[in-house]
Amino acid sequence: MNSPKVICVGEALVDRLGPCGGDPAVDKPVQDCLGGAPANVACGLARLGIDAAFIGCLGDDSIGAEFRRLFMSRDVNIAGLQIHPELPSRVVLVRRDLSGERTFEGFEGDHRKGYADQHLGLTQLKETLPALFQEASWLLLGTILLASKSSKEAVLWMVDQAKKYSLSIAIDINWRPTFWDPNSSPDSPPSREIKLAIHDLLKHADLLKLAKEEAVWFFNSHTPTEISNSLPKKPSVIITDGSRPINWVLGESVGHMKTSVPRKVVDTTGAGDSFTAGIISQLLQTPLSQGDLLNPKEIVRFAAACGALVCEGAGAIEPQPIYGQVKEFLSLDVGEKS
Repeated sequence: MNSPKVICVGEALVDRLGPCGGDPAVDKPVQDCLGGAPANVACGLARLGIDAAFIGCLGDDSIGAEFRRLFMSRDVNIAGLQIHPELPSRVVLVRRDLSGERTFEGFEGDHRKGYADQHLGLTQLKETLPALFQEASWLLLGTILLASKSSKEAVLWMVDQAKKYSLSIAIDINWRPTFWDPNSSPDSPPSREIKLAIHDLLKHADLLKLAKEEAVWFFNSHTPTEISNSLPKKPSVIITDGSRPINWVLGESVGHMKTSVPRKVVDTTGAGDSFTAGIISQLLQTPLSQGDLLNPKEIVRFAAACGALVCEGAGAIEPQPIYGQVKEFLSLDVGEKS
């Protein structure tokens, strides 16, 4: 397996896409696509030519087997992948409106026993993780694993290891209320208790990516500089807002730009994760401490093109672009330059 430059930690799952305008729980046809934000980012990085690893827990089932085949085909390092002998891999019901925009509706398949991704084991990690950190530059985390006690313990231990090995830490808030409470509405804001738990993780961030509504829920602000200044490490902050302009503070650069426009929209699932992969792929060439080596606007523009290209196919992983496709997309002036 490769020696990863980026270690992605979190959930791998199936997105069950309902027909546009329909309900994935009852309407047909449905399409099952492999996904999960950290798994998406790992695969997206691999497509861009970046050595990446995925750490998470899957069920000993057909979904777990399919993910192992996918990761191996993309050359994603899975030395830290765990297989739970009893709990299943998670299936997420994704409702799409007629424009392709998605809403997460709930889950299927656990028979109220829970899912494998909630049980990332610390003991196993301690046996496999140090070797992965040797050549790595970035640790990428979401916040969903904080919703379960065992996985939260593993995440916080990995943060400590990242600091020990001088890795930069990227965090995508990726707020999904149904992972914390299956009975909650998909657009529910976080409770005070959950916000405190997530803020304990955010204080370690060197790079924070979040959607505009997440910025308001967690920081009462959608201004990147204000959010950055509120955190101990004063991280780079990138705020996306669907098809509306992206705002950022990246290193010492502050800016905004219109997002790239897909030539067609089939499904927006995974667009933000492809964006994140694009950002990190570029920051590997230009560390945040040397932010003047590349044009920050071009870094964001490259990432926005990665996100736009994913919208042109179904699911979060299959339509992910290779580096040459991103450059071609940008050269055709489909991506917004200003």
